[in-house]
Amino acid sequence: MKPLENGESDLEGGRFGKDRERATRTGRTFKVHNQALLSGLAYCISSCSMILVNKFVLSSYDFNAGISLMLYQNLISVIIVSTLSIFGVISTEPLTVKLIKVWLPVNVIFVGMLITSMFSLKYINVAMVTVLKNVTNVITAIGEMYLFNKHHDNRVWAALFLMIISAISGGITDLSFHAIGYAWQIANCFLTASYSLTLRRVMDTAKQVTKSGNLNEFSMVLLNNTLSLPLGVILICVFNEVDYLIKTPLLRLPTFWLVMTFSGILGLAISFTSMWFLHQTGATTYSLVGSLNKIPLSIAGIFLFKVPTSLENSASILFGLLAGVIFARAKIRERS
Repeated sequence: MKPLENGESDLEGGRFGKDRERATRTGRTFKVHNQALLSGLAYCISSCSMILVNKFVLSSYDFNAGISLMLYQNLISVIIVSTLSIFGVISTEPLTVKLIKVWLPVNVIFVGMLITSMFSLKYINVAMVTVLKNVTNVITAIGEMYLFNKHHDNRVWAALFLMIISAISGGITDLSFHAIGYAWQIANCFLTASYSLTLRRVMDTAKQVTKSGNLNEFSMVLLNNTLSLPLGVILICVFNEVDYLIKTPLLRLPTFWLVMTFSGILGLAISFTSMWFLHQTGATTYSLVGSLNKIPLSIAGIFLFKVPTSLENSASILFGLLAGVIFARAKIRERS
């Protein structure tokens, strides 16, 4: 889960006091830049690894229980965050009835977002998933315009138009095109956009019903993942994954459980590293690195899973990835 707010100072606009000595200032700058570089690297590695590991579990292992995978990953997150909270390493808000009632609607969207992502990865290669995820930016921009009366400049709309073109051309030239996978991914785009749009309002309301009057990122991670557990159990029964889990021999393989657990740790790592990176830099750098991060992820996905591709499809993927970078840069200029 990625935080939308940043209470820390932005490194890009920060200045050191004039009264500090040059040696101290130089040492501090070196330290801060090291932290920014290290946090950015950790975020890139964890986010890329999470998608690749999920793809490996769902495709290479041919695991046909995406909801169960989501449930297990969220359970790992709850266990780790709760343990850290008990030992006082982090602080989290208690899960009161009022807080749960306020957060439950956005949690339903959160669970839908995770599940549709799992289902799409089962059928679509990683490179095309990253390109199609750009559609989320289009939906979010339109939603911001109608819900928050936010107007975007021409550079943003031009980048969004390029994203749409790349998604359409990528789908047409995709040699491994799968209609069900594309349907799940489109649903994921709408749910992801809905999540980011509703989260802002729900966060403000949720803060009012907490004991401290605040809701930090650790509390949101714990809240989201805890509430997803009973909903995930219901969905497992609805989609009849129980019979599959009983019959599949994969659950008797220690290596499979190791990979599943590792994917859960990676899911939590994304939450921590994204917060760390955002606090060390700022929203502008964070969004730009997120767009650039898709390029090595797409290349790795093609080579690791031996995806059949063509020159036209590769060009469409590259075009879509560059459109994402252009969009991030346009949003940076729009904020300035």
